[in-house]
Amino acid sequence: MAYRSTKKYERNETIILAFDIGTTHSAVSFSYAYPGEFPDIRSVVKWPGQPEASGDSKIPTIVAYQGGEAKFFGAEAREYLDDEDFEVARWFKLHLHPESMKFGQSSTGLGELDIPPLPLGVSLPQVYADFIRYTYKATKDFFINNTPNGHHIWSRLEDRMPIIFCTPNGWDMSEHAFLTEAAIRAGIVKHQDAEEQLWFITEGEASVHYSLAYTKTAEWLKKDTVFAVTDAGGSTVDSTLYRCRFKSPLVLEEVCASACVQAGGVFVDRAMQNVLEGKLSTSNYGDAETIAIMVRQFELKTKRIFDGSQISNIINFGTPRDNDKGYGIVKGKLTLTSDEVRAAYTGVISSITASCQGLLGSRRVQHLLLVGGFGESPYLRDQLKLKFGERGTQVVTVDEPSRKAAADGAVIWYLTQLVEGRAARFDYGIYSGEIYDSVVHRGHEDKVYLDDAGSKRVWTFRILISKDTILNDAWRVSWSRHRLFPTRPSPRELGVYESLIYVWQGEGPAPPVLDADYSKPPLGLRVMFTIKADLSALCDSMEFDTNRKTGRQYWKVNTNLDIIFTNMKLKARLRWMDKGAERIGPATMIPASKL
Repeated sequence: MAYRSTKKYERNETIILAFDIGTTHSAVSFSYAYPGEFPDIRSVVKWPGQPEASGDSKIPTIVAYQGGEAKFFGAEAREYLDDEDFEVARWFKLHLHPESMKFGQSSTGLGELDIPPLPLGVSLPQVYADFIRYTYKATKDFFINNTPNGHHIWSRLEDRMPIIFCTPNGWDMSEHAFLTEAAIRAGIVKHQDAEEQLWFITEGEASVHYSLAYTKTAEWLKKDTVFAVTDAGGSTVDSTLYRCRFKSPLVLEEVCASACVQAGGVFVDRAMQNVLEGKLSTSNYGDAETIAIMVRQFELKTKRIFDGSQISNIINFGTPRDNDKGYGIVKGKLTLTSDEVRAAYTGVISSITASCQGLLGSRRVQHLLLVGGFGESPYLRDQLKLKFGERGTQVVTVDEPSRKAAADGAVIWYLTQLVEGRAARFDYGIYSGEIYDSVVHRGHEDKVYLDDAGSKRVWTFRILISKDTILNDAWRVSWSRHRLFPTRPSPRELGVYESLIYVWQGEGPAPPVLDADYSKPPLGLRVMFTIKADLSALCDSMEFDTNRKTGRQYWKVNTNLDIIFTNMKLKARLRWMDKGAERIGPATMIPASKL
């Protein structure tokens, strides 16, 4: 049953679009919101090459290229997986995952996943732009053909409608910037409008809105209740812990930094590939092409119905002529035991359990809401219910199919905005020249330097935002910066001030003292974004001073940089005092490049 808001929409007329570009499947949901009406949410269920009667709101995330040009998408592209005249881009979302999510640097035990290479001569930005352009056009056609006066409404609202992208909990500003450029390249938004039109929501937050819309919560969701939401998708499993601040109207707040682990459905497929390669290595059906066909058929049917109780499990991969009874192959059907299928789930379920257990910690959490395409796996559901039932946590599934939880949930989020506080996932900070303390900084005498005023200093990682800090629209952090000049600088000489903002992702706290070389931060410390601000307007607010110890004279520029959290985004600004009055100027945040 489609979601229908229980509250009248009171903002400007608009069309809200939400894209969930998943590793294996993608979906788009939308809502036409008109003032005074109760908006409903609809999913695109008609895709080129996909039977309309199926009513499937998801399409395969696949693009078939020929000569570097995108020819087919979704279900149509899947037909060319084994065609030598085409190169197919699939699982391309995995290329965008940050290093912090890569298995080679984690302790999940699942190992590295072999990511299919992109077609020759085709870049990741091109693949994303092509796929976004395709899904946007299909959405536009669906809206126009299934909405009264649809063409007129779309044409009138297209240039200003909000477009939401759902992203894994483990993504940050760098991935958001990448998607922004892809959307601009796809032509669905203009560069000058991107900041206002594009929104990014974590799959965890989208899922909590979807879950609460389709779950009976009256009996258990009360003020101060703590509950978890786990979105199990194609590649990632995103889990978030929430506290109910108010019941009516409903207001939620994140309890701590969310979790994100690469343990989605594709890892079961990869594990099944290993099972089949081992089982059929000496048979006539152990070649790579046949194994690939079996894995696809396993994903399409066998995996989706497996619950652990079946005595035999069938993969229908061939024709009646395909027989090898010694290996369980009869008339094109391979029979697997339940133990063989369970083996494909073992590592994934262990990783998901460990991730959720780490998030819950010792907290008393009575409910865990499970959603997502992989979250519909009967076996995964049963195993999580068994494991978390031992600690008194009930695993709850939603009343509606949750394969489209992220896309639908993103639109519900835009309409209701239930979450008011979000937890920082890392320590954010800056390189800061701190006054040298012989006790605190003992053992680092070789890293002491003299500033322009003659004071001894060392470089440290100064934390501005601590991990698990709850950010809301009232949150702000400020820090002062001083620049010293031997002679009075001109506005041009003041130039543009830059400050690199780092995140600490290493084990334990960051090192107490850092090397002066910014280009070689210690392992675990990486640049998240750069703040740039034009200081030319501060020329008249400079101060002249003399160092009492050395007698050196200098001009000093005093500024304050602010990072504020508004509309789910971090933004920066510059502040300074000029003749007793506070001035505020713009500052730009530039995310670290992905490519």
